Amino acid sequence: MSRYRGPRLRIVRRLGELPGLTRKSARRAYPPGQHGQARKKRSEYAIRLEEKQKLRFNYGLSERQLIRYVRKARRATGSTGTTLLQMLEMRLDNTIFRLGMAGTIPGARQLVNHGHVTVNGKVVDIPSYQCRPGEVISVKDTEKSRRLVQQNLEFPGLANLPSHLEFDKTKMTGKVNSVIDREWIALQINELLVVEFYSRQA
Repeated sequence: MSRYRGPRLRIVRRLGELPGLTRKSARRAYPPGQHGQARKKRSEYAIRLEEKQKLRFNYGLSERQLIRYVRKARRATGSTGTTLLQMLEMRLDNTIFRLGMAGTIPGARQLVNHGHVTVNGKVVDIPSYQCRPGEVISVKDTEKSRRLVQQNLEFPGLANLPSHLEFDKTKMTGKVNSVIDREWIALQINELLVVEFYSRQA
């Protein structure tokens, strides 16, 4: 499946709050569709699928990309679920979102794709680029790039800056100090259910 480009609030109503996907909140507390208000008992599979979909839609990944991340997380040492979340959080598009340079992850992805962002002084236009501790992320030194980010900084997606990042608003420069801690991940998710979902497939 390719990346989702449909109505975002429909996804929020179905899966709950997704801070990376949209800043809007659903007015109705039940899922969309004709049978949205009918309460059904969910199977174990449905619960795991929902957690997986939360992860996929929040970070804007295709199914193939998420499977690739799960496989990488399995090969790494430590908890697979925590490693998976850390890898997704350390993506360049998500790091820009967490720095407040974009209101949503899709907005941050667009900034990267259009070449408005530099890493260690070089333009990087790959949203999935893995940020490493010590790297400096800044806005390209052009009037258009700085104006775009300045507008976004007035309405950041999340108020709190995670402990692994630092950001200088005047210079529009951020620095990655370490890998993110689990407690700073904004998405409310049970990552173990995602790992279990893929245990037979990935």
